[in-house]
Amino acid sequence: MNIFRRIIILMACDALLLNLAMAVPVIIRFYSSQNPLNYIQYYIIFAPLITLIYITFFYLFNLYNSVWAYASMGELVAIIQAVTLGSLGTIALTYFSYWPLPRSMVVTQWAFTIILIGGSRLAWRVYVEHGKASGCQEGRRALIIGAGDAGAMVARELKGHCNNILPVGFIDDDLNKQRLTVLGLPVLGTREAITQVVKRLNIDLIIIAMPSVNSGVIREMVEICRKTGVEIKILPGMYQIINGHVSINHLRPVQLEDLLHREAVRVDLEEVAGYLKGETVLITGAGGSIGSELCRQVALYKPKKLILFGHGENSIHKIWLELQDKFKEISLEIEIADVRDKPKVNHIFDKHRPGVVFHAAAHKHVPLMEMHPDEAVKTNVIGTLNVSDAADRAGVKVFVMISTDKAVNPSSVMGATKQMAELIIQHRNGVSDTVFTAVRFGNVLGSNGSVVPIFQQQIAKGGPVTVTHPEMKRYFMTIPEAVQLVIQAGAMAQGGEVFILDMGEPVKIVDLAKDMIKFSGLVPDKDIHITFTGIRPGEKLFEELLTTEEGSRTTKHKRIFIAKPLLVDLSALEQCIIELFRKGHRCKREDVFVMLASIIPALKRYQKERVG
Repeated sequence: MNIFRRIIILMACDALLLNLAMAVPVIIRFYSSQNPLNYIQYYIIFAPLITLIYITFFYLFNLYNSVWAYASMGELVAIIQAVTLGSLGTIALTYFSYWPLPRSMVVTQWAFTIILIGGSRLAWRVYVEHGKASGCQEGRRALIIGAGDAGAMVARELKGHCNNILPVGFIDDDLNKQRLTVLGLPVLGTREAITQVVKRLNIDLIIIAMPSVNSGVIREMVEICRKTGVEIKILPGMYQIINGHVSINHLRPVQLEDLLHREAVRVDLEEVAGYLKGETVLITGAGGSIGSELCRQVALYKPKKLILFGHGENSIHKIWLELQDKFKEISLEIEIADVRDKPKVNHIFDKHRPGVVFHAAAHKHVPLMEMHPDEAVKTNVIGTLNVSDAADRAGVKVFVMISTDKAVNPSSVMGATKQMAELIIQHRNGVSDTVFTAVRFGNVLGSNGSVVPIFQQQIAKGGPVTVTHPEMKRYFMTIPEAVQLVIQAGAMAQGGEVFILDMGEPVKIVDLAKDMIKFSGLVPDKDIHITFTGIRPGEKLFEELLTTEEGSRTTKHKRIFIAKPLLVDLSALEQCIIELFRKGHRCKREDVFVMLASIIPALKRYQKERVG
């Protein structure tokens, strides 16, 4: 039905209801009088003009452009406003003309009109929803955790679409909601009643609809729901729905990010990211997990130009296409280059003259770098030296390097080279007008090659899930947390600092493996076995965020700390770098530790262990 025909039909229906709303009060009021027909005739004379007044206000308030199958409180308010103005128009008409009927009847007519017009819209919505429900077959029975706005939205979505999921009720800890109904569905109890309700009502699916609560509450709910043995899904956060990343019907499975043993770190980037606006920003390693997320977050703050610097053309091309689609107003540049290529790095910095640099390019896999120590040196040490030199020459304002907790008391080539990179940044800050700083954090959940996607693949294949050692522990953070810390560091940096995120207590890798198996609806060591493969070369059982010598001091953000710069022999550092340059591809693992041990005495014990 075209829009014009639809409006004409709706106007005709409303005209009929309006006349009924006017006629009923007249008949009721004058039914027992001597000449009721006379009053009805008076009403008939004025009816066309009054009807026109109301229809005009209905049209002005867009009552004919609304989809009444989805009518809500907003449409009801519009009806009341339109009817009220129509009644005022009727009163004005009776004031300036001969009106033999009592003016008080206009009030009665106002009430009848709201009831009939509003009721007609409600009746149509009920009819449409009943038609949808009657055409659907009953499928899985769902219990919704959370009877607030998000829970009601999930229930409405499930009831309004044939998706083989039938909501049967809510669970909510608010005592004031107990024994009430939401959208016709009962609130069945608090969290203590979940197990009993699941058994009594044969629940097949539990939907946690509490997007605004912290991760600790989500984790408690998941632990309770997991014991029931039914599938669990979580409603995405409202910001994800608003941003268009997901829609309300994209309920996602439980993810490890929801179950961190701490609350997620929140940084108000609006307050600190002003240094990016209108600036030329260069990101090395822009195609990696952290680098690509940095690109997305930086682009939100409208830099003048964003330069995607990376060695892998496929990953750079992927993030470039994504940014082109989402941020059409930002100038994007691609530079396919290797940080180890000093002439090319210098050319890129001279060409673009960036104001802010985020250095995310690095080799990060510990076992692989143990096998190829020369590659770790060339990328993590010489690459950092090349980029920092170019930044100094180009007059960059802020330079932020991404480091790792493996750089603390390193036991691996990768960690040792990242320790060297931190020292280079601190040394460079002392001789340059550029503000150089580093950011140190632990394992990033979901990053390329990290433990989470590996476990997911192993579980999907039916196991076994491989863990190196039952006592292996690591600090964990999410990609958004990592990127927030990096951007925050650029705003807080005075020069030479190493920023550290408080990531709570370290988590056992075997516990993560067990959790992921349970979240998949399986039983560890029954459905999916866990095997221990032994510690790989270069790995430690525990990672540290600080050395005793570094200590730490607080910042204005309660979860971010600053490690005190280490006092090192700068001449020894320069000699170490020269020696690494000289050895080049012939650099061995022992070379890295011997040279670093000459600068940081604490490393000597690891060198002795390796030699022994």
